[in-house]
Amino acid sequence: NKRQVLTITSDLMPVIQVVYSVNNDEAAGASVEFVVPKDLGDGYVNNKLENYKFRFRRVFDQTAGQEEIFETIAQPVADRVLAGYNGTIFAYGQTNSGKTFTITGGARSYGDRGIIPRTLSYLYQHIIQDSTMVYTTHISYLEIYNNVCYDLLDRQLEACRLEDLPTVTIMHDSEQNIQLRNLSIQQSANEEEALNLLFLGDTHRMTAETLLNKASTRSHCIFTVYLCGRQPGSATVRRSKLHLVDLAGSERVNKMALGGQLLTEAKYINVSLHYLEQVIISLSESRAHIPYRNSLMTSVLRDSLGGNCMTTMISTISVDKTNLKESMSTCRFAQRVALIKNEAVLNEEEDPVLLIARLKRENQSLRDELAMVTGEPRQEQLTQYEIQKLEVQVKDFLEDTDPEATLALGTDLQKIRRCFTLLKVLSLSATQCLPTVLSQLIRDKAPNVDLYSTAR
Repeated sequence: NKRQVLTITSDLMPVIQVVYSVNNDEAAGASVEFVVPKDLGDGYVNNKLENYKFRFRRVFDQTAGQEEIFETIAQPVADRVLAGYNGTIFAYGQTNSGKTFTITGGARSYGDRGIIPRTLSYLYQHIIQDSTMVYTTHISYLEIYNNVCYDLLDRQLEACRLEDLPTVTIMHDSEQNIQLRNLSIQQSANEEEALNLLFLGDTHRMTAETLLNKASTRSHCIFTVYLCGRQPGSATVRRSKLHLVDLAGSERVNKMALGGQLLTEAKYINVSLHYLEQVIISLSESRAHIPYRNSLMTSVLRDSLGGNCMTTMISTISVDKTNLKESMSTCRFAQRVALIKNEAVLNEEEDPVLLIARLKRENQSLRDELAMVTGEPRQEQLTQYEIQKLEVQVKDFLEDTDPEATLALGTDLQKIRRCFTLLKVLSLSATQCLPTVLSQLIRDKAPNVDLYSTAR
């Protein structure tokens, strides 16, 4: 239970203390409370109340580290994604409150790594250690700038303007599922390749300098990891995806004194966040119509908001007198998000390619059994390809040190006879070579010993 005191001074009023406290010891979760004296009449807060208390599952104070945030927030979602469920983690808050640092991290030290690099490391460590599953991973990086989607992983251009990147359009299939056209999905075999893709996308992101932030992100970015896992020999596949979303910070235009291009960017940011809030309100109140299509961002995150996904939201606030209104607005929005109930289901399906291959093998096996039962031998002769394949099988069988190894030949009598013929030829060849080998061994050990006497 920690309390911070912020001192506020003004020429027209005495020194006033605004107090906020964080309590993580509550049985039902955690809370953050703002205490604002009534005589603070500068118009930023409602003077009818002094205490503003907001409850959450967990509240991190300014002393919390990146590792603690990852273990509490991201690791449970990553575990669910590995189990075959969809997951989303997104950060929301005003500009310069720490969203990008929380999601991506800082460049000063290794310990400043954010949720994305730590999650990638956690996923690939699990993939390496899990010998019961075979995984494939792919990555995409989408940016929404001024209500236009761009692919940040375009490899054709090393250094370019954002406008030169391929634009991504949203399409709906027959089942009304979202399809992102022109969004490249890159395969990443290990953690190093995934981090390189993250770095490539970050170099293309749109940033600008504002009054509150020298490197303010001017767009919403969605970093997605697609995971596909199956057991060896099984046709059942688990497909899951993890969205890691860094939303642009909300800005008050009159407060930031924005103009020109920055003003245009702020308008698009605030409008998209407004539509996000409308979706959240509609979901929390269980309305019949959810306005997902009002903006590109809510359309892309449709599954994450009220759909088949385990979603976690991080709200970042800047507890300062000038940001007090925005901080409490963020807390109210986060409480609305907590009312949404998603229904995450296991994404498990039969792979058509593996299923067809298995059915073909079963069909051939049944044909062989039927031929054996009916006594109808195979009429056509073995092809040269089949003979070569049998030679390889026999060779692998002889070189296999496993005493329980077998030759999988089915019930084809021609193949069985051919394998016996190959084994006989190899046996005769080994028998003919035996005297020569013994002679050489005896000469090496005892040059004067007669081979005939020794063999007899």
